[in-house]
Amino acid sequence: MSAGTTWSTTELETVGSRVPVLTAAQAVRIAGLLADALSVEAAHRDAHRVLPATELESLTASGLLAITVPAEHGGADLPAETVAEVFRLIASGDPSVAQIPHSHFVYVNALRHQGTTAQQEFFFGEVLAGKRFGNAQSEVGTRHVRDIRTTLTPSGAGWLLNGTKGYSTGALFADWIPVLAHLDTESDPGQGPLHVAWVERTAPGVTVVDDWDGLGQRTTASGTVVLQDVAVQAARITPYHLTFEGPQTYGAFAQLLHAAIDAGIARAALAEAAAFVSTKSRPYPDAGVERAIDDPLVVHAFGEMELQVRAAEALLVEAGRAVDAADADLTEQSAALASLAVAAARASSTQASVDVSSRLFEVAGTRSALASLDLDRHWRNARTHTLHDPAAWKVQHLGRFAVDGTLPPNHGQL
Repeated sequence: MSAGTTWSTTELETVGSRVPVLTAAQAVRIAGLLADALSVEAAHRDAHRVLPATELESLTASGLLAITVPAEHGGADLPAETVAEVFRLIASGDPSVAQIPHSHFVYVNALRHQGTTAQQEFFFGEVLAGKRFGNAQSEVGTRHVRDIRTTLTPSGAGWLLNGTKGYSTGALFADWIPVLAHLDTESDPGQGPLHVAWVERTAPGVTVVDDWDGLGQRTTASGTVVLQDVAVQAARITPYHLTFEGPQTYGAFAQLLHAAIDAGIARAALAEAAAFVSTKSRPYPDAGVERAIDDPLVVHAFGEMELQVRAAEALLVEAGRAVDAADADLTEQSAALASLAVAAARASSTQASVDVSSRLFEVAGTRSALASLDLDRHWRNARTHTLHDPAAWKVQHLGRFAVDGTLPPNHGQL
């Protein structure tokens, strides 16, 4: 971290070796300080693919990764609205660093939904001790829903886990890797109900390969996890499929954090465009002004971009509040309304991040295209991250609701 961007620990509550337990105000303030520090070397890390190991340690030590641990387990239990703002701020500093703990928060949430009391006590304790969760969800080389190859096979008193997972963001830096796998049954081999197998990053048979070569989000280390006869105790397995058998905000919460990352990218692109135009751009002759920032066409373009980014940020706040409202009174209707609010935020933040990061060059001029400046990282980050889920399907569900009140489907992408 850069000098002058640290925070005082005197105001933070710490217990033994645990990370700080933060209030909402503290979490937002610290996220802002971290964002400032992350932004200093973000372009360098992107250009040279320097993985943010030191930065992630700072993030962990701050206590921000523990802000959703339930109060009954000693955590801050902060609302989704605050978590989204924390993600937005960190993403404005470096969206790769913001994306790394996305799955960490999603699986803390999974434990809240389906973990046993003993599992919650153990894993929430791990988070409060500064341990990180990664992910191993996406199958490699599959084209159909039923082409799930990662399985849990009975073996003595426990299970053996085998498979290969791609896009495993956070796994390289994780202490625990939650692996999505099907129970292997005689009647339907490899296609039993989905469960989460919790395996240690250093467990025998676990190999994490740093082979991510995306055009954007280059330092998320979203590589491959290879699992070969990994022994898993029954106490380290939680059901996943049960999450969607009734109303839930599990999917909406995960999508909310994705929207926050995109909103952060959009704000960072706009801020860097403004700084560039104010200090480096030359005005077009027809404008008849001395400074590029006085060109009325440039000013108008910035106004349009500011409007677009503000809209995404406002929808993000509304979506966070909708998720919190549904959690407070969970019904089919409240869960669906939360999903729709998140869908609106996701669609808006997708468009804002891609549009603003591209229009940056329009307002900044030819000099902004120099590769040495790495301003294209904003567009590459936006284009890469927004591919996670098609924004068009968010709009589709919003349209169906607007036309005839059809509620969105109940799954992990909404």
